[in-house]
Amino acid sequence: MKLNFRALKPQVAEVWKLSLPAILTQITTIAMQYIDSAMVGALGANASASIGLVSSSTWLLNGVTYAVSAGFSVQVAHHIGGESPKKARDVVRHGLVTAATVSGLLCLLGLALSGPLPALLGGDPAIRANSSAYFMMFALMLPFSQLNSLTSSFLQCSGDMVTPSILNAVMCALDVAFNSIFIPRFGVLGAGMGTTLACAAVSLLMAWRCYFCNKQLRFRRENCRFDSEILKKALKIGAPLAVQEVAMNSAMVAATRIIAPLGPVSIAANSFAVTAESLCYMPGYGIGSAATTLVGRSVGAGNVEQAKRYGNICTAMGAAFMTLTGLLMMAFCPFVFMLLTPDPAVRELAARVLRIELLAEPLFAISIVAAGALRGVGDTFVPSLMNLGSIWIVRIGLALLLVGRLGLPGMWVAMASELCVRGLLMLYRLRTSKHYQQFQKPAPAPES
Repeated sequence: MKLNFRALKPQVAEVWKLSLPAILTQITTIAMQYIDSAMVGALGANASASIGLVSSSTWLLNGVTYAVSAGFSVQVAHHIGGESPKKARDVVRHGLVTAATVSGLLCLLGLALSGPLPALLGGDPAIRANSSAYFMMFALMLPFSQLNSLTSSFLQCSGDMVTPSILNAVMCALDVAFNSIFIPRFGVLGAGMGTTLACAAVSLLMAWRCYFCNKQLRFRRENCRFDSEILKKALKIGAPLAVQEVAMNSAMVAATRIIAPLGPVSIAANSFAVTAESLCYMPGYGIGSAATTLVGRSVGAGNVEQAKRYGNICTAMGAAFMTLTGLLMMAFCPFVFMLLTPDPAVRELAARVLRIELLAEPLFAISIVAAGALRGVGDTFVPSLMNLGSIWIVRIGLALLLVGRLGLPGMWVAMASELCVRGLLMLYRLRTSKHYQQFQKPAPAPES
């Protein structure tokens, strides 16, 4: 069967239209990581290691906030696609209250853990105080980062991809300004303070744009009663993602525990390599956001074939873009690390391990974008199980075998192998998912 590329052209254009702002949002988010890494890296390897030690723990808590956002934003996409803006606004209200409650509890948990966490992770005593201070500021930021994640997801699912892009660019600029003020005075703590203030300011602006300016989602004087079905659907979509994020990021914490005995240079090199690699998967997460929106709106409108087509187009585009960014990073990563740290030992080790993982970028892209497409149709449980098995069995299992023999490169060989397995699993699920059937409109009865 021949593909009609001319017929696909409008859909490819629509994917690109929604992906580009989302990619720009990812760029600004990643730019903040680069800025923090570079400004803290100038303080030395110990300062970088103090942030790197707790970075996997920050990902763990952020993963829960991401799952909360997904549980409600996917429903918004379905209602927008089904031309039911009132129902979408009901979901938005329920989502705001739920997110405030969950993020408040996570903030308290983070504050309680900030003191003992670096020691529990096996960090060197020389970096524990700074690690605790940075994680404390991250915990205080959680309610704002949850608000930013939730409202930007709502805006994207309503079709407004531009506002999150612009405001996240503003957040990047504010981060630079605040870091310039606070890092010279407070060191690593100052980096946390700058990022927290930037996130707080932008999250409030994002909420204003969503709840008071967006034509479809803004608050109105209308009846809105508690609807347990909204929470049940959010739990059905978000709970598997939350379990997945907690379990996967717990695996990241376990990986940090494996790396920690290798010393500050390895911890810093690992942290910088992760930061540099984030520039490569930026297109994948941007296109994955577009896939969630387009698939969700298509199934909400009852057009299952179009939803599947969007999922395939987005997955192919994500693989192509991340292959390109991976090749570019393969060539230019030594120059990137020159910007991030003055320590030559850290730079050399970071470049060596990053080049191992870059070989897996095409399948990593498939895992990201295919998961976004499956999220749009509400298929999160089985993909979460696949991701959990992949990271705990393949990545952690291989890491335990290889790190003792190869040092930090052993961890990155394990990571690259696991990303390939995960990509193949997500591709299989995208091809075989049965969740589309619940949105299939029944065929019209034949005329008598």
